Amino acid sequence: MENIYNNFINYAHRGASEYAPENTLLSFYLGLYMGANGIETDVQLTKDGVPVLFHDDTLERMTGEKGCVADYTFSELQSFNVKKNGLTDKIVSFEDFLAHFSHKNLTFAIELKGDGTAIKSVDLLRKYNMLSKTIITSFKFKELVDVKTYAPEFRTGYLALEDIDDTLLDKMKETGIEELCPESKVITAEKVKEWKEKGFEVRAWGIYNEQIMKDVYHTGVNGMTVNFPDKLTEYIRNLK
Repeated sequence: MENIYNNFINYAHRGASEYAPENTLLSFYLGLYMGANGIETDVQLTKDGVPVLFHDDTLERMTGEKGCVADYTFSELQSFNVKKNGLTDKIVSFEDFLAHFSHKNLTFAIELKGDGTAIKSVDLLRKYNMLSKTIITSFKFKELVDVKTYAPEFRTGYLALEDIDDTLLDKMKETGIEELCPESKVITAEKVKEWKEKGFEVRAWGIYNEQIMKDVYHTGVNGMTVNFPDKLTEYIRNLK
């Protein structure tokens, strides 16, 4: 892969999810083809306790099926198709994903979506020697506490929805969380500088269009998740 990034991470958000069925092998491989040097994905547990990659609380948007991931066994979920732009693929287990991508020189942002996902996710990350290339993230602070209790050696990142104030930052420090992940609309260069001075890496989410992508890139963030990694690749290449 052409090295245009230095230490910046272009995370393919659920893969190249603007173009292909999100959180599928097709989408992840397409994201790498488009130049991403990182992958972001989401972990939930099936009815029989298998960690799988799926974002939504319900299956309907991506598969057209009723219910949620936890209502089905992994085997049952394999009868459903994940769809986008006329393309289809299957819901993939976290272990199958790691078998495909763990050996690659990438950075992985693994978001814990459901309650109780921390321990099983960490066990698989340990099995595939992912410590040096993974950051475990969640909107659920408790899941990050569980990670730090069970596997303090892993880096963690908090996906912030609420106001980012000193109370939150102090709580993150006390827990040992290393990365702050704010939504793009609250990010400024001044805030990024402040957060970094407090010892946090900063990764942006909520990059809904190319203009937001360009504006956020110039704030000095360490990385961002994008549905269109090709556009970020091309933008950075042109700057270089």
